[in-house]
Amino acid sequence: MRVLVTGATGFVGSRLVPVLLAAGHDVRALVRDPDSYDPPEGVEAFSGDLLEPGSFDASLGGADAAYYLVHSMQAGADFEERDRRAARNFQVAADGAGLDRVVYLGGLGEEGEDLSAHLQSRREVEDVLGQADYDLTTLRAAIIVGDGSASFAMVRQLASRLPVMVTPKWVQNECQPIAIDDVLAYLCGVLDHPETAGDTHEIGGPDVLTYADLMRRTAVLMGRRRPVVLPVPVLTPRLSSYWVGLMTDVDWRVARPLIDGLRNAVVVGDDSVREYLPFERISFDDAVGRAMAERRGSTQRDPPRIVARARGEG
Repeated sequence: MRVLVTGATGFVGSRLVPVLLAAGHDVRALVRDPDSYDPPEGVEAFSGDLLEPGSFDASLGGADAAYYLVHSMQAGADFEERDRRAARNFQVAADGAGLDRVVYLGGLGEEGEDLSAHLQSRREVEDVLGQADYDLTTLRAAIIVGDGSASFAMVRQLASRLPVMVTPKWVQNECQPIAIDDVLAYLCGVLDHPETAGDTHEIGGPDVLTYADLMRRTAVLMGRRRPVVLPVPVLTPRLSSYWVGLMTDVDWRVARPLIDGLRNAVVVGDDSVREYLPFERISFDDAVGRAMAERRGSTQRDPPRIVARARGEG
């Protein structure tokens, strides 16, 4: 299958490209600057910007399917408009190119008016992408655990540096983190299952934790002392993001939407995707171990094994 990956230089996209290659697909990568992108052998890089209609049409020509892995992480008054415009431009171009399938990775969270601004924007992008003739498959995930994940970097650095944390009260909410290798297995696997076309599926790992427990367990897994987490009702997302920006390497403009999302419980409510992709999921503890090993350079991802797991072969 001829497959286009947008956001091919991002945390998920850069890892998905070699997995799709290992699965036997003809892979294309859409990047803003192909001169700064070193694609794996066999991958064709296309230059384009989803905010500029017409600049990326060539990447869609002759493609059968595409992955939409583009979204704004930074805070700002216009991020919703940028995400909306990029999704609309892509939807129109993909429809015009005659794509059969589009796979979108969105955010997990309960439906309703209390979603954070960034989760609301993810839902809007999902709606925009769905207004087309192609079949849209949406996968919704919470915190993705892996080296390079902004949300996990925030958790990891806080857990390793602070013996005592003053946090928003939402830190007691539950979440269902998922290992990056499991995300890749789901993303790759849905292409082999036309039954998932046109549907929205929630994906998560086998463990459900509060955000506080997630930070405590991460610290212990890193060989650190279990931190004391003190929820307080007066710490706003804005103040929290400034604090995270001061105590970690995560830019406060990135930290703010991540922290704002803490107020939403992000737990899988419908695991029907497991009917098609029932592979054994990676535990949170193992996911953290793999992320730390990758960070140290002591291990490398194994795309063929990820494909085999998605296909129930390993």
